[in-house]
Amino acid sequence: MDFRLSAITLDEASVVSRSRAIEQEREVAISDLLEKNSFRLINSASGPYELTLGLEENRLVMDLRLHDGAPHAKVMLSLTPFRKVVKDYFLICENYYKAIRTAPPYQIEALDMARKTLHDEGATELQKRLEAKIETDFDTARRLFTLLCVLQMRG
Repeated sequence: MDFRLSAITLDEASVVSRSRAIEQEREVAISDLLEKNSFRLINSASGPYELTLGLEENRLVMDLRLHDGAPHAKVMLSLTPFRKVVKDYFLICENYYKAIRTAPPYQIEALDMARKTLHDEGATELQKRLEAKIETDFDTARRLFTLLCVLQMRG
């Protein structure tokens, strides 16, 4: 069976605009995901899946379709369990990008390590929340967490 994502789009109806850096994060995450991912909807006979990620009220919406575009499933997750890690991640990223311009290398490295640790924490939480619905490997969860963050970024 071909349990993977073959297409990924973000439902960005509420997004006005994003910075070039945020757009680049989105492009890289989607490109990396499409190149290699492991994604299996529990109780699904087959993939591959086309995924549209969006936000609705305080939930992440994962709209899954089969490769022919036929609706397959809709998975919704509360964003509440992610609130703290996303907030901390945004703060560390902001400080990291500021530090790149002026800070000494040891400070930049420390912020980068903190950023990666929070990103891993978010991916682990996402895997845990999806456990009964979707099975992914860690790298896939990590890139999906990036996209979850991109959906919540402004500016």
